[in-house]
Amino acid sequence: MRLFNTILVALRALRRNLLRSVLTALGIIIGVASVIASVSIGNGAKSDVEAKIANLGQNIVTVFPGNFTAGAVRGGSGSASTLTVEDALAIRSQIIGALNVSPEMSDRAQVLANGLNWNTTVQGEDINYLDIRIWPVASGAMFSEADVRSGAKSCVIGKTVAAQLFQGEDPVGQSLRIRNIPFKIVGLLSNKGYNYFGRDQDDVVIIPYTSHLKRIARRPFLNSIMIQSATADQMARVQQDIADLLQQRRNGKEPDFNVRNQQDLADTATQAAITMTWLLGATACVSLVVGGIGVMNIMLVSVTERTREIGLRLAVGARGNDVLRQFLLEAVTLSSLGGVIGIVSGIGLSDLIGYLKGWPVQISTFWVIIGFSVSALIGIIFGFFPAYKAAQLDPIEALRYE
Repeated sequence: MRLFNTILVALRALRRNLLRSVLTALGIIIGVASVIASVSIGNGAKSDVEAKIANLGQNIVTVFPGNFTAGAVRGGSGSASTLTVEDALAIRSQIIGALNVSPEMSDRAQVLANGLNWNTTVQGEDINYLDIRIWPVASGAMFSEADVRSGAKSCVIGKTVAAQLFQGEDPVGQSLRIRNIPFKIVGLLSNKGYNYFGRDQDDVVIIPYTSHLKRIARRPFLNSIMIQSATADQMARVQQDIADLLQQRRNGKEPDFNVRNQQDLADTATQAAITMTWLLGATACVSLVVGGIGVMNIMLVSVTERTREIGLRLAVGARGNDVLRQFLLEAVTLSSLGGVIGIVSGIGLSDLIGYLKGWPVQISTFWVIIGFSVSALIGIIFGFFPAYKAAQLDPIEALRYE
């Protein structure tokens, strides 16, 4: 009961100087709201990046060309490719956990159809490429294994290419020309949108990699090899096994390839968002410290103003701990109320920014709890000294105070 009465006294004291209490809590409100808003926006950006990385496919390991050395001539990563179809077939047959493998070719080319032309990316892939990318066909079908074996002039196209060349017509069954070579369109891909790098994934024509090697690129080496691991847990092991196999196939020579997995890309891509979130959070925490100093300042003023009240309470039997508890509860109540208002304001601010700017926002329950806990802790830390000072007052001197 004594604790309840102490809380009531604390609330009445705060209400007597309502404007001052609100202005004091403003530092806590701004600090907590800033933390909640900055972390929510940062988490939203991180989730958006992760979603765009996942849009590239699941459990992907990719082999890229590495350093190039030929006699005295040396080049950096990707300067020349020595990846072959045989490398891809070896990975498919020898690597346990390699669920799907697609040798990849890629070039820009001008494509023509219906008297229109469009510059786009022409990719050479295997039949399981769409399974790796989790990319369904909107109409028609993917080219067949027989098309890959024979190097057939078949292709599937993205929505952007279809819109530019066929303008609302169904492109399936029609033909387009790539470098003056006619290819029959057997499928139209569903909409994929932009990837993390800002590239329109629907602006593409996909043909069998064998057709690309023989008819388009006319070179023996691949641009890359895409591998899908059976599970996410196996990606690291599959990545290492692929590196070991390719190194073995090169008889121990200096590696001319790089093997990267999707998690590496995701970690790199989200690191900037994580760093920015912590930077904004740290800046917002400064506001909390400033707010805590404000609480201490006002509580010290309150102790001075209420010296006679404190002396009277001590004279009629109140103990020092009762006075300490009262002023400490005032500080904690002030900070906690500021924390609650700050949390509500931070959530509202996050949603408002997300609505106005079109940014993804992700409210974190963990940071909401942290925001409230920190605000209460600030009340305890910065309110203890004024409360202790009040508890140590001499009753006689306090009663004499004017």
